[in-house]
Amino acid sequence: MATRDDIDDEAPTPDQARRQVEHYGLTVDPQAVLVAVRLISAGARVGRAAEAHFARFGLSTGRYRLLADLEDHGGEKSPSHLAVDLGVSRATVTGLLDGLEREGLIARRPSTEDGRGTVAVLTARGAQRLHDMAPEHFGRLEAMVGGLSVDERAVFLDLLARVVRGSAALTAD
Repeated sequence: MATRDDIDDEAPTPDQARRQVEHYGLTVDPQAVLVAVRLISAGARVGRAAEAHFARFGLSTGRYRLLADLEDHGGEKSPSHLAVDLGVSRATVTGLLDGLEREGLIARRPSTEDGRGTVAVLTARGAQRLHDMAPEHFGRLEAMVGGLSVDERAVFLDLLARVVRGSAALTAD
């Protein structure tokens, strides 16, 4: 049986977007609305797929991103810097660190720069988890965009960056 995620459902359609804009008497471009709505839907779908993917490795998207960020920065970083670089709250980082520490994937130690603070340190077990999952993880990422040519991926990256910059319109006062 097919699920909603298995179907390229094309909802809403261009006609639905046009009718909604007309219904509210708006002067916005229905195609722009359609692109934005489909992008939000696609983001949610990719997010659900990513969570299922990372669960194979005993992680979540957030936990993986934190481990990868630690690895990219020499294996240690302060929780406040992790929060900024991951674009999440300090409380979210604390929760992620707590779980990763329980599993022995990270450790905490006092900061040598600020005696009052701590740093998160990627453990050998955490580094091994990243190493062990890398072939399957990166292979699946490549497969996810396998329908796009190299040139299309370059255009997509440019378009995606512009849309991400434009996403501030959703939160602007």
